[in-house]
Amino acid sequence: MKTDSDQAQPSSRATKHPVLKTVAAIIAGFVTWVLVASILNFPLRAWWPHYHEAETAFSFTLGMKLARLALGAAASLSSGFVAAWIANSHQAAMYLGILLLALFIPNHYLLWDKFPVWYHLTFLISLFPLTLLGAMLKLPAVRGRSVIPLRNSA
Repeated sequence: MKTDSDQAQPSSRATKHPVLKTVAAIIAGFVTWVLVASILNFPLRAWWPHYHEAETAFSFTLGMKLARLALGAAASLSSGFVAAWIANSHQAAMYLGILLLALFIPNHYLLWDKFPVWYHLTFLISLFPLTLLGAMLKLPAVRGRSVIPLRNSA
């Protein structure tokens, strides 16, 4: 028989350890970013003539730079989706976006002279919103809002 105190306390693991779940979601999102970026980079190396050489020398053509930005966008969307899926909230994706920015800003600072400014800005500015967009793809509904059906006046 359940007592009042049993009913007042949620029984799911997620509500007992929300911080741990958020941290796990952020870590999984980061691992997802790295895996998606790495997996998508393999075909670029294998199928694009001279891409591997350009990668080692940082001498990318415009098309290669755009492909790399698309690869980063796909990785950001995927990582936000995974973080939201695990945490079941947008908050983990928000923290993940901040983490990604914190990790990539120093790298782009070190590589600043290797790429044009538009490339750095496009990548860095898109990290946070694309990560959140990935989370919204998993959790599109805003909590607390209800849909009111329209009545047919006829």
